[in-house]
Amino acid sequence: MIRASTAVLVLAAVAACGSQGPNRIAFVGATVIDGSGGNPRPDAVVLVRGGEIEAVVPRAGFSLPKHTREINVRGKWIVPGLIDAHAHVAPWALTRYLAWGVTTVRDVHGARDTILALRQRANLGGITSPRIYSAGAMIDGRPTTYADAIGVDDAADARKAVDQASVAGVDYIKVYTRIDPPLLKAIIDEANTFGLRVTGHLGLTDAVTAAKLGIRGDEHMSGVPESIVSDQSSLFSAHYRGFWNGWTAFERSWASLDSSSLARVASELATRKVFVIPTLVLHETFSRLDDSAITRPPELKDVPSAEQTSWDVPGMIRRAGWSALDLAQFRKSRPRQDLFVREFVRAGGMIAAGTDASNQLLIPGFSEHREMELLVAAGLTPANALLAATRNGALLLGVDSLGRIAPGKVADLVVLGANPLEDIRNTRKVEMVMLRGGLMSPDSIRRSW
Repeated sequence: MIRASTAVLVLAAVAACGSQGPNRIAFVGATVIDGSGGNPRPDAVVLVRGGEIEAVVPRAGFSLPKHTREINVRGKWIVPGLIDAHAHVAPWALTRYLAWGVTTVRDVHGARDTILALRQRANLGGITSPRIYSAGAMIDGRPTTYADAIGVDDAADARKAVDQASVAGVDYIKVYTRIDPPLLKAIIDEANTFGLRVTGHLGLTDAVTAAKLGIRGDEHMSGVPESIVSDQSSLFSAHYRGFWNGWTAFERSWASLDSSSLARVASELATRKVFVIPTLVLHETFSRLDDSAITRPPELKDVPSAEQTSWDVPGMIRRAGWSALDLAQFRKSRPRQDLFVREFVRAGGMIAAGTDASNQLLIPGFSEHREMELLVAAGLTPANALLAATRNGALLLGVDSLGRIAPGKVADLVVLGANPLEDIRNTRKVEMVMLRGGLMSPDSIRRSW
């Protein structure tokens, strides 16, 4: 892990400068895509003071205030800092996120004490890291799918687990595949007492039932097939047997789902204000594990060799029991998943971009850009894909200071070298990243690895 002073350029305003140095930064001349969903603002000035955005104004008529450092960004584009809305945060990954312009991550599961301690260090600026919001350890039915989840047997257990999570200081509650409707009802009811939102990777509860119970987030579009198939028992049984059994049955089942049923479920979730975090990059990656473009992408150079070894993709395939037929069936499911995303957005639903990094082959930071690309391929406009990676992630978190470039918002932003509204892949052309008012160069971050 590098120190903040290594990566952060001495462009940030600091109180110690006093009257002898700049206490503001002005980005002058870029086109600003501010995260509001409105039109881009060409030839604009973004004025930053300390860790906040002070003003966003046209360049015409702008006079540089005293003690302000001017940065010429003519011909560039500025977007809000990106938000990965579904992550499994590892210390090695933190600077990788920043190098790709991801300034906030929503961690969906980790050993509670460890991840919350890392979150505190990150959010207090003790390490170079995106902002971290975390669910701590997820809650699952017993026997838990993973040993480090919090297991519950009944409603009383479920309420106690939420109480303990609240005391520990989690930002929201995450439930896992073995939580059935009675347990989910108790968890959501107790979480509401503490003002905590509940999100889920669903298995024994279908998505429509979870929405009616009041869940706020649906990870991976989980529970959608279970809401449609005529007999849920085979899918429920697979989820209960274990993660790989459940995922395989879930992923294969999409291929047979009809469009009218997908539209019905999408409308139901949108009406009930459920955020969907589709993680298309995860579905796409698992469907193409026989493709070297997926298993050996150039961006893999960002991942430490020890981490690449620990991913053990061939071992994962063996553990999952996947055959060439399974991968082919996963690929048949992909158009149905894309259709669901389109129907959900058409119904007014809110998509948040998440990646499942830093799990196998899901490269922290880069996968966020791949997710936006896949959202566009699924039918979103580049503008809406960018909103999914900025404003919508902030709305999912319930944090109104993030995801926008506007006065009073935190100074988290990204300078791009090309227009993302013409080609969403231009979000990869990160030239500068600002986090909490401190400016970083992706190249300087990478040189420190």
